[in-house]
Amino acid sequence: MFELKPLRPEAIPAALAKAERYRLLNEPEQAESICQDVLRTQPGNQQAITLYLLAVTDSFRTSHPPDVRRARAILEHFASDYDRCYYAGIVDERLARAKLEEGGPLGPVEAYDGFRRAMHWYAEAEAIRPAGNDDAILRWNTCARVLMENVHLRPEEDERSELRLE
Repeated sequence: MFELKPLRPEAIPAALAKAERYRLLNEPEQAESICQDVLRTQPGNQQAITLYLLAVTDSFRTSHPPDVRRARAILEHFASDYDRCYYAGIVDERLARAKLEEGGPLGPVEAYDGFRRAMHWYAEAEAIRPAGNDDAILRWNTCARVLMENVHLRPEEDERSELRLE
């Protein structure tokens, strides 16, 4: 096996900038690797934790199955309750989008449930948000619009009721 080489603390800002660029280039695996290197040197680096979580969830649309367990484990490393709630919403929203795109017979139900879970987390984050930060409201509204514009997305109970009526 190989022994990973450590980053020097002074190189961390440039490494995080590279991780962000790799995310923008749709290369989440590269961003994940950089964030892991940063976190080996500075375990509590909140910017690295954020980028790492976002890189993992960037892969939800292409990984089958998506690594939801790893994403949820990263949430535990956020220092604030707000960030844990907000990014839990991001995890569920991105998983819902992946289910929506994936299709399949359970896709609409799973997508609906995922968007509703995300909205729950965003509402929790909104209640404890820092002054001047309405990011959770913006995300909640986005999820609400997706559900309003995609009438085929419904909870499982509604589907069962409709089937009984037919």
